[in-house]
Amino acid sequence: MSGHDIPGAWLTRAPKPGRIAAYFGLAVFGWLVGLAGSLVQGAWFPGGLVLSLLATAGLFYGSLRATGTQLGVLAPAVGWLAAIVVLSIGRPEGDGVFSAGIGPLIFMLVGMAVAVMCATMSRAVQPGGAPRRLGQ
Repeated sequence: MSGHDIPGAWLTRAPKPGRIAAYFGLAVFGWLVGLAGSLVQGAWFPGGLVLSLLATAGLFYGSLRATGTQLGVLAPAVGWLAAIVVLSIGRPEGDGVFSAGIGPLIFMLVGMAVAVMCATMSRAVQPGGAPRRLGQ
């Protein structure tokens, strides 16, 4: 048996620099989508809320399809969540990016739910392989 035939062998191998860079880029892209979504959802309610949630869902689903891994969804989700948490913290003067109301709450909760749904979706079958259980 080669290293590729053993289930879970990828966990013990060193990560490739290209994959690390891709995940870092996805995290930065998640930060940017979270920043833009935070500003748009409050500016044009309710259309801005729908637009920002569509962008968030597109980011998470697109990163799942691009990487084919759950970590591919986790990286932009961490960046997205970090951006909205930082923006939701008010300054000592009382200024904040998020307005009071239901819009920011919907944006945060639905965005997190979409990230979880995308992370738990079934992934595409790898080329040259049929769907099967581990160890078979």
